[in-house]
Amino acid sequence: MMELCACGSALAYAECCRPIIKGERAAETAEALMRARYAAYVNVETDFIFESTHPKHREGYDAEGTREWAEKSEWLGLEIVSTKDGGKDDATGEVEFIARWKEQGQDRVHHERALFKKEKQGWLFTDGKAVTRQPVVRTAPKIGRNDPCSCGSGMKYKKCCGK
Repeated sequence: MMELCACGSALAYAECCRPIIKGERAAETAEALMRARYAAYVNVETDFIFESTHPKHREGYDAEGTREWAEKSEWLGLEIVSTKDGGKDDATGEVEFIARWKEQGQDRVHHERALFKKEKQGWLFTDGKAVTRQPVVRTAPKIGRNDPCSCGSGMKYKKCCGK
């Protein structure tokens, strides 16, 4: 039976991210590297996480802690929200993604804009910026139920458009 790739591509792992993780071929795009990095966590191939990080951004990497975390987590899925640049002919790229997993019985979500740089050896992860949900800010004044309706009917809002 074919094992689907954890990256969500609907392709077989052996044809999708495994060759990138094992160094058999380079990721052609920043998104392909992002998908391979997620699949590396799922398959506890954490050496790839270190190797696919730009050398200038490796300081403080905890190999043992990363491996232990990957092993103990139940990986639930990767969603690519958007990509900016990061194509075959680009030098930089950005991939916004949402990763989901379960850790110690708790559902976890990580939403990030990951930055990538293309070097001679291929795409490398450089940095990530967490994406936080912005609160909804009302720009128009709130219409009360007894205020005149904003449609211009002359009726109270509750008797007109507020029904």
